Amino acid sequence: MSLPDTLTQNGDKTTSSEFPSILVVDDNIANLKLVRGQLSDSYRVSMAKSGAQCLAMVAKTIPDLILLDIDMPEMDGFETMERLKRHESLSRIPVIYLTANNDTDTEVRALESGAKDFVTKPFQKDILRHRISLHIRFNQYQKHLEDTVKELEDSMVTSFSGLIECRDENTGGHVVRTRDYVALLGKLLIDKGLFPEDLNPRELGLIARAAPLHDIGKVGVSDAILLKPGRLDDVEFEAMKRHTTIGAKIIDKMYKRAPTQHYLNYAKKIAESHHERFDGQGYPMGLKESEIPLCSRIMAVADVYDALVEHRIYRPALPHEEAMAIMRDGRGTIFDPILLDVFLENSRLFRGEIISQ
Repeated sequence: MSLPDTLTQNGDKTTSSEFPSILVVDDNIANLKLVRGQLSDSYRVSMAKSGAQCLAMVAKTIPDLILLDIDMPEMDGFETMERLKRHESLSRIPVIYLTANNDTDTEVRALESGAKDFVTKPFQKDILRHRISLHIRFNQYQKHLEDTVKELEDSMVTSFSGLIECRDENTGGHVVRTRDYVALLGKLLIDKGLFPEDLNPRELGLIARAAPLHDIGKVGVSDAILLKPGRLDDVEFEAMKRHTTIGAKIIDKMYKRAPTQHYLNYAKKIAESHHERFDGQGYPMGLKESEIPLCSRIMAVADVYDALVEHRIYRPALPHEEAMAIMRDGRGTIFDPILLDVFLENSRLFRGEIISQ
């Protein structure tokens, strides 16, 4: 009896989406069926006959844990693990090796490769279930801690950015609105399949986290300039423009001290280049078109729109349609035309409201 490339156990006992999911990878059909039978009362069990099929499956749906055979033809367990480790989202899946080799060298290599555990065949059902439960619970706890820390960090970043925002009397939540506009515009771009090499849900999450820091450099600009009700003269405008490079330097120091906080890399780019123009007439570097990072081109649309429809010390808020006309005039000069077209097509979603709080 042949086994399809990928199978999912859907018996009555495993239909609950609350059950953790396990992917079992083994070239031996009997072993696959044995493990499935021992685990299907408590887990949603999927099966793959090879390392290649394992990689194809996790690219679509990430399981809570992988049981991975070492001795497989073409692509063995070690190579499969190495390929999983190449992708950050996949590298976090806990892996338990299953193998008939119980020598010390194999066990050491298995643990050095990044596996969470090592179980020799034939294995005892209770031992296997205990180790699976242990590693799934630990991984879930670790993710909960990371999410909690991330939420705290985001709250601190937004609050700090809000303090800077208050210096130039933008007290209506500019950093929150622009963050949400960035997230919304980015999602629309992803949904349309645009910029696939630079934009995906994970990268968009980092960009949205970075967005509130876009004006952090204003800490280096005097109140006399920030609070001036009229037009800035040339000298004042040059001083104001420096908030881009000041912000980039501040964030660069932050990133060097916390190199695992990858959103700061986007924050630096956004702070430095969100006032660049698509036609090359912006500042501080005069970048044009694709020379401007995509994250900064997205930020530019969000930042200008919010500046138009919200009250500023130098002018009252503009009606939505009037703001749309001004932004339309900036197509291909101020704004990336692709981004602006998507924005204009969905302008009803941006009507000056905070998308999420």
